[in-house]
Amino acid sequence: MPEGFFVFKEVPAMNDRVKNVLNTIIEKFKSGGIPEAVALASFPIPDTPSAKWSFTNRTLMFLSGTGDARGFRQWQEVNRWVQKGARAIYILVPCFRRKADETDEDEIIAYFKPTPVFRFEDTEGDPLDHENATLPDLPLIETAQKWGISVTAVPGNYRYRGYYSPERHQIALASPEEKTFFHELSHAAHEKVKGSLKTGQDPLQEIIAELSAQALCYLVGKRAKETIGNTYQYIEEYSIKMNLSPYNACLRVLNETESVLNTILNGGVPNAVTA
Repeated sequence: MPEGFFVFKEVPAMNDRVKNVLNTIIEKFKSGGIPEAVALASFPIPDTPSAKWSFTNRTLMFLSGTGDARGFRQWQEVNRWVQKGARAIYILVPCFRRKADETDEDEIIAYFKPTPVFRFEDTEGDPLDHENATLPDLPLIETAQKWGISVTAVPGNYRYRGYYSPERHQIALASPEEKTFFHELSHAAHEKVKGSLKTGQDPLQEIIAELSAQALCYLVGKRAKETIGNTYQYIEEYSIKMNLSPYNACLRVLNETESVLNTILNGGVPNAVTA
């Protein structure tokens, strides 16, 4: 069974707090927040305690709006302290018991207990290494700010370069490349054009964002030649999922891409999508 998927048949009864932890996940399925959290939980920040947590607990952490959560004493170990009035989030920690008539090495999960941890954002003290990420001067960043979207630098975790969170009104960047920012800004503009976006890595949405990002690189004169190869590979990957060639996939989204670009370049006024 994959890490992070719990079997509760060994548990006589779950207490209310454990039920509340699980209900957090269930409720987020209804609101559409799960795909984003799952994507981020797949690639945690290296060298943090949560990087060793189960996949489920990392998902709970990202659902709580942070990429770094630790216990009270763990924060003290890095000279940070939980702010007064901060509310804990709860992860599920397995408790083991020894099998009857077996050695100490033969243990099974007896039950799960909820354990409090606190978000980095609810602590203060010494800076951490992953706070050192800084943003370069990005063209069109004022457009995101005009839309009420914060643009922040986050530590790279070797797999994802950035994301756009509609729920948090945030673009997070783990890469200084302009195209990464343009890709996420295009997602935000696409949301304005459509009213809402599908959750998860929808192929059409990803192709529109990448095609828009590459077009913006040309329009503002930023390293377009250096990124065209990666853009083609990115679009090709999602085209295959739709059984289309990259060329035909781009043709299919051309009108919608134009609306996204016009929304970004025309001061944020959405253009209607034409058939």
